[in-house]
Amino acid sequence: MAEESNEQQIFRVLVVEDEEGIQQLLRLTLQKHGFAVSCAGSVEAAEDLLHDPVPHLIILDWMLPGESGIAWCRNLRRRHKLQGLPIILLTARGEEGDRVHGLESGADDYLAKPFSPRELVARVQALLRRSYGGLSPNRVQIGELSIDVTAHRVTLNGRHVPMGPTEFRILRLFVTNPDRVYSRDALLDLIWGRQTYIEERTVDVHIRRLRRCLEKVHYAHIIETVRGEGYRCNPLPQSPELASEAP
Repeated sequence: MAEESNEQQIFRVLVVEDEEGIQQLLRLTLQKHGFAVSCAGSVEAAEDLLHDPVPHLIILDWMLPGESGIAWCRNLRRRHKLQGLPIILLTARGEEGDRVHGLESGADDYLAKPFSPRELVARVQALLRRSYGGLSPNRVQIGELSIDVTAHRVTLNGRHVPMGPTEFRILRLFVTNPDRVYSRDALLDLIWGRQTYIEERTVDVHIRRLRRCLEKVHYAHIIETVRGEGYRCNPLPQSPELASEAP
């Protein structure tokens, strides 16, 4: 499918899943990673959401009331304008024969239930990269926090969240690569470059500054310390047992 202009682009995902709990899990997980999500509980309802605008990707449950997901997948592949629409098939059927059947029916990827939310997001991002040549939206939304990558501006419900330029560069790197762990050495290379000598503990100083900026709007938890590895961005809601450690 032809790639749209990346100006202010937010990738749209259509979730077709009849189990309400799984549907909500998919919606919340994808929204926390900056995607615009529409949901339908049947193929009939999904048809009403398929146009104006067309989604960038569909997450489709195999077993649905009425027309099955796999039958609809074959149907979509017969439509000229939708032949290249990326589809991830979601199902409790995990046997190799079922996976092959799903892929032969036109799905691009296959995810068996129960699934990890992180694996789901990784599959979505990988498929979007393959289909559209990159994932570089100019604006990332995490809950009510908005990061405008082009304007170098962070806002919460339209209110500016001040931070220094180095802190913003670190935040931009994290939110555009959610769940990826960056070592201190990697951050030194990516943020400061190798042309100047900076000690690794400088990274910890700027991480603390970034967390202080985000703490004022109750979003410091999205920057996690990974013991012995470095740091990552976790856009999912904070739970007490997963609270990030201070560097």
